[in-house]
Amino acid sequence: MKPTAEELAKKASAQPAPATQPTAVQPAEPVAVSAESVQLDLSKVKIEPLFADMVEFDTFAKSDFRVVKVEACEAVPKSKKLLKFTLNDGTDKKRTILSGIHNYYEPEELVGKTCVAITNLPTRMMMGIPSEGMLISAVYEYEGHEGLNLLMLDDVIPAGAKLY
Repeated sequence: MKPTAEELAKKASAQPAPATQPTAVQPAEPVAVSAESVQLDLSKVKIEPLFADMVEFDTFAKSDFRVVKVEACEAVPKSKKLLKFTLNDGTDKKRTILSGIHNYYEPEELVGKTCVAITNLPTRMMMGIPSEGMLISAVYEYEGHEGLNLLMLDDVIPAGAKLY
């Protein structure tokens, strides 16, 4: 069973740790740290190194980051990791995106959330279901466990708003 955010926070506050520099992340057990009140001991967080190669601005500008509203979310049958999202992207068409974040979130806790997606990626088949983009998450290591937080925005931001 993965530790809860509250268990991690309690453990982190119980023992001080020396400050360390961020280092490369190795595969680790997942940990849920999505509770609003959780404060991580940042000296124990490890992140992946920044990319050394630069990306041309014009290449980056081709990515269409949009605000999306989660209208429905369900586990994908026969998959331990995938969640299927039905999203409002500000158009008349509902967008389907699959994301491998079921180790971190239950589908019902994501319905109604406001997230960020890249909407102009080619459609990709996953478990026989077309996925029309990618949801944006933050990934890191904390005390030997992989942490992931789906990027969620203020609910007053309308679906379809472009991010720059």
